[in-house]
Amino acid sequence: MLIINCPYCGERDESEFHYGGEAGITRPGHPDKLSDKEWGNYLFMRKNTKGLFSELWFHSAGCRKWFIVDRDTVTNEIVSIKEISKKI
Repeated sequence: MLIINCPYCGERDESEFHYGGEAGITRPGHPDKLSDKEWGNYLFMRKNTKGLFSELWFHSAGCRKWFIVDRDTVTNEIVSIKEISKKI
């Protein structure tokens, strides 16, 4: 079981959170100008990193805030947790 240290609420069990996918994905500025292939790449193509990976997590059973977790996907070790300064 994974214990996540919410930057707002403190340590909680993983069952209180929802995984939000890869962090740092930027929405295209003009999505209406993208080809179907470019739009598909934005929506579906993500890294499948083995090792250190930045992820979005949502504290659904707590403060209901998003934050970024840097986690090693091999060992499941959480390296760092950061608040998100702007709304996602």
